[in-house]
Amino acid sequence: MINRLTDTLSFQAQALTLRAERQRLIASNIANADTPGYQAREMDFARALKEATGAATPARQMAAATAGHLQPPAGARSEAELLYARPAQTSLDSNTVDMDRERAAFADNSVKYEATLRFLNGSVRTLMDAIKGQ
Repeated sequence: MINRLTDTLSFQAQALTLRAERQRLIASNIANADTPGYQAREMDFARALKEATGAATPARQMAAATAGHLQPPAGARSEAELLYARPAQTSLDSNTVDMDRERAAFADNSVKYEATLRFLNGSVRTLMDAIKGQ
């Protein structure tokens, strides 16, 4: 019983962490919209979530060979694992940030982040009510 509750909360926590990481990535793209030569980055969210929850094996994984090595947190992604966004059109300064796409992605990710947060809060509230016996 506790394992099911923990698994549910863990999944939502992983999704929330990845949503926050994707939001940071999109914000970075928007901030560099006027930087010549900047290549917009993108994250395959579905694959990242599968890797974070253990449903898929990461393409590259750090190995802890000795006891002193640190393990990366589940769902942690390095810059090398990020994708490059495909530009809709070319620009003279080789910048691949499409502001319309980035704004839409930012709004979409914000809504999904909020929904995940509300679901997580609802799960915790339900759990607390069950513990209190209400």
